[in-house]
Amino acid sequence: MKKPIIFSIFFLILTAISSFGQGFTNDPVTGGLVGISRTKGQVILAVTNDQPVRLRVLCYNIHHAEGVDGKLDLPRIARIILSVKPDLVALQEVDQNTKRTGQVDQAAELSRLTKMKSIFGSNIDFQGGHYGNVILSRFPIVRQKNLHLPNVDSGEQRGVLESVIKVSEDQSIFFLATHLDHRRPDEERLASAKFINQMIDSHDSKPAILAGDFNDIPDSPTLKEIGKLWVRTNTDIAPTIPAAKPIRQIDYILVRPKNRWKVIESKVLDEDVASDHRAIFSVIELLD
Repeated sequence: MKKPIIFSIFFLILTAISSFGQGFTNDPVTGGLVGISRTKGQVILAVTNDQPVRLRVLCYNIHHAEGVDGKLDLPRIARIILSVKPDLVALQEVDQNTKRTGQVDQAAELSRLTKMKSIFGSNIDFQGGHYGNVILSRFPIVRQKNLHLPNVDSGEQRGVLESVIKVSEDQSIFFLATHLDHRRPDEERLASAKFINQMIDSHDSKPAILAGDFNDIPDSPTLKEIGKLWVRTNTDIAPTIPAAKPIRQIDYILVRPKNRWKVIESKVLDEDVASDHRAIFSVIELLD
């Protein structure tokens, strides 16, 4: 360690001598700003602290890229995603090689169009292909697992796609994308909420984000159950459906544990054609 320190001081002195009164440079050891005040006879050190990890997160039920105008337009969905420059995206109602969407692997195509990594969680075999949830990530996805949620009275099979995302050199988080049952009785949604809480509880200390279409409103039993472990990023109600004139919030971005996250921004995107839902977006910081 002695040689770098000597070199740093030597470089510092040369910089200071070449200026009038005070010289500054970046210290090659710490990366901080260093200098000499000739008038005060002092060495000045200003070490740069690591910045918190800031994440831009989007959640969007894309309705297999069919808009309320009846047009099937996956590039339009990609443009909406890119409009907020997200780091992480949770998508619901995504087709993979189905007849109705021209046998296109929508996860792979959105990955190509957005230049983000993608994983797909299949919950239903449909029209020669599959149907489910997708995660897009700007960061490496180091682990993935798709789990089927509880199914009540032979309803449409739902799932939760779990991933581990490496968001910095020394920090990884859980990122989950889900889509719960839409039927009026809430028995299955409530069972799914309990399932997700039990699943994540074993990862108690690791920061996690949960995003998806919960098909239920903020004060519902479903969201109250989820709220035992998770905190919504929007403090006010943020309506997401119907797209043309939203009056109910059923799409959410949630985080845990509460003391590891700071919400910088949360909003619903002003786009009412590309899907029957509006996308919800949050900027959050991961705290030490």
